[in-house]
Amino acid sequence: MSSNPETNPEIAKSVVANGVRTNYHDLGQGRPVVFIHGSGPGVSAWANWRLVLPSLATQFRVIAPDMVGFGFTDRPADIQYGMDVWVGQLLGLMDELDLPQVDLVGNSFGGALALAATIRHPRRVRRLVLMGSVGVRFELTPGLDAVWGYTPSLEAMRKLLDLFTYDRKLVGDELTQMRYQATIRPGFQEAFSAMFPAPRQRWIDAMASSEDDIRAIPHQALVLHGREDRVIPLQNSLRLASLIARSQLHVLGQCGHWTQIEHADRFVRLMADFLREGDLEELRPL
Repeated sequence: MSSNPETNPEIAKSVVANGVRTNYHDLGQGRPVVFIHGSGPGVSAWANWRLVLPSLATQFRVIAPDMVGFGFTDRPADIQYGMDVWVGQLLGLMDELDLPQVDLVGNSFGGALALAATIRHPRRVRRLVLMGSVGVRFELTPGLDAVWGYTPSLEAMRKLLDLFTYDRKLVGDELTQMRYQATIRPGFQEAFSAMFPAPRQRWIDAMASSEDDIRAIPHQALVLHGREDRVIPLQNSLRLASLIARSQLHVLGQCGHWTQIEHADRFVRLMADFLREGDLEELRPL
């Protein structure tokens, strides 16, 4: 990659996970919590989670990888993007870091990945957090169509950030520049456009887990959604909360798609309380 890790906070540690050289952040000590970012243009683990990782790292070991196709993780030329590849990379990362079980946090696209990983490898997940999550079937929104259809320009990125947030002032020009600059790195737009080409409804369907499988999830789950989300419909989280028996749902008013950015302090409190609950529970075999 062309950026200098000494000056770019998005570049952190590196490990080969299931054959893919993966950039990941690893902060703090204690119970491991893995954070999976969304699929917006210019996304990276650091861009997605930078406001909450330092606070949560005072209480947990927080690990946030760039999934293949995004950020500073390598993009193999022959890779076929899909849930099998992403779940394989996630499990490979856990294996390389010697993490037999983690709490798993998924944002949007990352929620679909977290769901799939939990269903396929239930013993590797202790507690599950889904935020503005994909993973159930829904009709493509104009907002998501715009996100996946992005072509690089500073003005287009400004418009997308207006779409992502309830109050644009909470985001600012720094994130606009960070996300825009990320989209013009060599190879980024080619990988991004290859993942979700039109017609885009098929990618929503491909990332959805079966409702029977979701209903069978035995884990405790925290489901979060911004009430004013224009990218992923609130109905997704209502449906997930109705399917997962041991779930709790928090809907945040005056909040768009980025709960962890727009309501960072509240997100940290909800996350920390939920994860600490698990320490008080007697472990139950899955």
